[in-house]
Amino acid sequence: MHVEVEQKYAVADLARVERQLVRLGIALGEPRVQVDQYFAHPCRDFAATDEALRIRQVGDRNCVTFKGPKLDATTKSRREIELPLDDGPQAAQAWQQLLESLGFRPVVQVRKQRRTGTLRWETLRVEIALDQVDGAGSFVELECTADEDGFDAGRRAILSLARQLELNGAERRSYLELVQAAADKPGPRETRL
Repeated sequence: MHVEVEQKYAVADLARVERQLVRLGIALGEPRVQVDQYFAHPCRDFAATDEALRIRQVGDRNCVTFKGPKLDATTKSRREIELPLDDGPQAAQAWQQLLESLGFRPVVQVRKQRRTGTLRWETLRVEIALDQVDGAGSFVELECTADEDGFDAGRRAILSLARQLELNGAERRSYLELVQAAADKPGPRETRL
């Protein structure tokens, strides 16, 4: 079983983090827009089971992803199954129709602009993402993939790199949860004259 060992941090200044990454020798790619459509299961509450099902679109590329419950109390590590779909918006729409026909219900769409780079850190390949998430803010995400035996080493590497980048206040909620929480906040009250 492969585990996505991941942690994310809310940041006020992505440019500061980018400068630190450049000093470490990381070249970030061009910004790419990712659109994730999340679905509710017809028979169980994914919020209660800490799972997620989404269709992701990045340009013309599509994939479907299932994320299992978090595996520890410190990081966002979880089992992830991601499968490629045919390219193009029609393929994403066809898969959404299939899921809806099976009783799944679209709940929230998360849209973000992402720049990524990779770094060899403590013998592991760590993917770094600088994200600007519509409705949630700016984040740095650190991620590596490990099997069950390498989980602890992956977690240590992610936390060590976060310290090196001076990232504090890890955010364990998913972007889905953050966008939902922001949408549930009441706006400023209107003042009537």
